[in-house]
Amino acid sequence: MSEELERKWDNIYRDAKPGALRPVAVLADNLHLLPPAGRALELACGLGANAIALARAGLAVQAWDISRVAVDKLNRLAREQKLGLVAEARDVLARPPAPESFDVIVVSHYLERALANPLMAALRPGGLLFYQTFVREVTDDYSGPSNPDFRLERGELLRLFAPLVPLVYREEALVGDTRRGLRNEAQLVAQKA
Repeated sequence: MSEELERKWDNIYRDAKPGALRPVAVLADNLHLLPPAGRALELACGLGANAIALARAGLAVQAWDISRVAVDKLNRLAREQKLGLVAEARDVLARPPAPESFDVIVVSHYLERALANPLMAALRPGGLLFYQTFVREVTDDYSGPSNPDFRLERGELLRLFAPLVPLVYREEALVGDTRRGLRNEAQLVAQKA
């Protein structure tokens, strides 16, 4: 793992409390699509708001992040709340998920294009990908990374995961009243055939 990157995220999570955040909208709004049981992964989990929601929905959850601080906090919370969740400090580029190992994968506010194919391969047949991250077309209410390499081009999320069947897609860009709706991000829920 990149020690510099790990230190950066450890410092961000050092004073943060796990369980205080809500799951990302693409998951929260589409919990009804989850299978009643199975294995789930939250990739780049941070403090694991999505992983917690998945575990509460009855899935056996793995949560991976580069920050050992975040992973330790999440594991402690999972033990205290008796959640079916195990967090692991992991460099996902060096060790992506194994093929056909998960029924659900959630990625939020993280973009590494080289992981698109390994993530699709990691889904079991019928598996679901929930993805939400930042786009390049932003409103005045700017949020997210300043480096455009970590932001999606218009429609890119659909193209990255084109072999999957899209069930939900939302990217409003700068169309219409930009004070309302989903801005600065794109959402996708897609299924492996």
